[in-house]
Amino acid sequence: MNKFGFAGISLAASLLAMPVFAAGTHWTYSGDEGPDHWGELPKEYASCSGGTLQSPIDLSGAETSGTVNYEFDDQPVALNILNNGHTVQFNTAEGGDLVEAGKAFHLAQIHFHTPSEHDVDGKEFPIEAHFVHQADDGALAVLGVLIEEGEANATLQTVIDNMPTTSTEATDVAGVTIDPNGLIPASHEIYRYMGSLTTPPCSEGVNWHVLATPMTASAEQIAALSEVLNHNNRPLQPLNARLLVGPSGN
Repeated sequence: MNKFGFAGISLAASLLAMPVFAAGTHWTYSGDEGPDHWGELPKEYASCSGGTLQSPIDLSGAETSGTVNYEFDDQPVALNILNNGHTVQFNTAEGGDLVEAGKAFHLAQIHFHTPSEHDVDGKEFPIEAHFVHQADDGALAVLGVLIEEGEANATLQTVIDNMPTTSTEATDVAGVTIDPNGLIPASHEIYRYMGSLTTPPCSEGVNWHVLATPMTASAEQIAALSEVLNHNNRPLQPLNARLLVGPSGN
């Protein structure tokens, strides 16, 4: 199992336990039910327009820097994959923990956005992977991995080879395992800030960690994933008065 140990950062936050993708009212990434209108849907989505700690953001102008340490125990997991109509996701039972300030957040699932939701100095990336973790008390922490065009990625290819192209329930793929570590770069420098879910209900109190070094995927892999996900990224949100911690030396 993966062990992600975060050190050198001390940020106080009120953490909120919410599902990553809420059931109920229909929403989309464009038109009358798109991001500009999420806050006009049910009252449970009010944070989408009225919140002040919203995600994603442009990861520029960090006020301070911090260091991060990881410990790995590379263990692939059996592939359990779904398409919920908003993203392609694989679930990671026993997938590992992210540990921050002594608190463990358990890896629950990994999903994808095309193009990226976070920018770096105005640069958008073709893909962003979100490692979604949840603590025993329901609090959420998300590890974001930016992916740019370059060499093919074996873990991403396993997703592409088995991803449903239309909405489906989670399905076990017989005889197929996947290694989440294949989506993690060798450098573990991060951007760290307090934000929200990037989909309705846009609940705030999510601990965001976005790796500063991108991974790569081939042009063919980017095209294959983009064809299915079709611009499922929320527009950038204001930083407001939040503290953004950058990589050491940033």
